[in-house]
Amino acid sequence: MSDSPRVVIQVQTLYVETQSSPDEERFVFAYTITVRNLGRNPVQLLRRHWLITNGNGRETEVKGEGVVGEQPTISPASEYQYTSGAVLETPMGTMQGHYVMVDENGEEFAVDIPVFRLAIHTHIH
Repeated sequence: MSDSPRVVIQVQTLYVETQSSPDEERFVFAYTITVRNLGRNPVQLLRRHWLITNGNGRETEVKGEGVVGEQPTISPASEYQYTSGAVLETPMGTMQGHYVMVDENGEEFAVDIPVFRLAIHTHIH
């Protein structure tokens, strides 16, 4: 029995003021995700599933193949980083979800992405 893959997710967020239009209820956030493979074998990111919740509690689900057009394979003791974005109608919201990944034996597994906040820095309490 092999070790289950150990994958750690780290998230950084940024409000993109230059692309946002608060008067039109358009708040753009960038998020940078680092996927670290702490296991002994390569893993590949196949699919993503996001739940985005705006400040009014409205939820949007996003599902798709890979991330930013890629299905990266992450070698042991290495990481993959990408930046993407989300547009909210409110100055604050959250995102959470999971990645579906596959190990070297073709076994799929899910990696949870804990809830993280999207917020204009002046709105963080």
